[in-house]
Amino acid sequence: MAAASPVRPAVLVARAIFPETVQRLRAHFAVEDNPDDAEWSRAELIRRLQGKAGALLTGTQRIDDALLRACPTLRIVANMTVGYNNFDVAALDAHGVVGTNTPDVLTETTADFGFALLLAAARRVTESEHFLRAGRWTRWSYDLFAGAEVHGTTLGILGMGRIGQAIARRGAHGFGMRVLYHNRTRLDATIEADCRATYVSKAELLREADHLVLVLPYTPQNHHIIGATELAQMKPTAVLVNIARGGIVDDAALVEALRTRRIAAAGLDVFEEEPAVHPGLLEVPNVVLTPHIASATVRTRRAMADLAADNLIAFLTQGRALTPVNAPRELRMAS
Repeated sequence: MAAASPVRPAVLVARAIFPETVQRLRAHFAVEDNPDDAEWSRAELIRRLQGKAGALLTGTQRIDDALLRACPTLRIVANMTVGYNNFDVAALDAHGVVGTNTPDVLTETTADFGFALLLAAARRVTESEHFLRAGRWTRWSYDLFAGAEVHGTTLGILGMGRIGQAIARRGAHGFGMRVLYHNRTRLDATIEADCRATYVSKAELLREADHLVLVLPYTPQNHHIIGATELAQMKPTAVLVNIARGGIVDDAALVEALRTRRIAAAGLDVFEEEPAVHPGLLEVPNVVLTPHIASATVRTRRAMADLAADNLIAFLTQGRALTPVNAPRELRMAS
């Protein structure tokens, strides 16, 4: 009599992703996916997680104590993002569940986009395109959409992890910019030298930057780290760029700063209540708005999906995740 095939762990892919990635997962697991990209409610997500050992998520699904209590077979949650503020890490630890993210594979692509937003906002690209498309361009003038210089100016970076360092290198080496940064901890001198970056206080960063790029993780401590008080400390000619997370900037305060020209312009890829956008941001002309696409190239998004899948495969077949964000003392055992 033939031996029964071992029961394969079940995993949930919560959003539509590359079909090839789903097929890789099917070689190891019993996979339930979401090819129609339906927006599941929290109750529906919990229902679909029943009996699942792992889940591949896109960073918008909140994983907290209540969900983990309701999903006792869950052992790993793999984000297809570098950020993981959708994870209650303390709850993951308490329930013996591993969370993973996708660092490194999106660093350079996201830094490229950060600079694209900086250039577009400083040089008034979106504003001038709207002007042209509306048929309002009838003649040239010396001050037509005159914007801010980028090369040779001062680049400020708040948050100096992998992406912040990549932006610093672009500014220093590519645009001859003076680079200042503030971070929770100062970088090693060799990294500072490679980035040609100088560590300063947050107050000096706000005061000196011609272009300020936000690249720090969202935490309760970082909520509204840029608000009315901070915007008032910036140069009236300054450009603010946020490619980090919504909630780091007080969007209402930013609307007022843009409306009154307290700062010159902004470029935003993330928003407090995304996908909802503060209506005031849709009304002011001096802001470039994009729908959280800083990592959106086919190659990079595929690498993110594959790394999330690799984390599921490595942990559920070999017991070790590749890029964990936590290390529970006690892990949930396979059911």
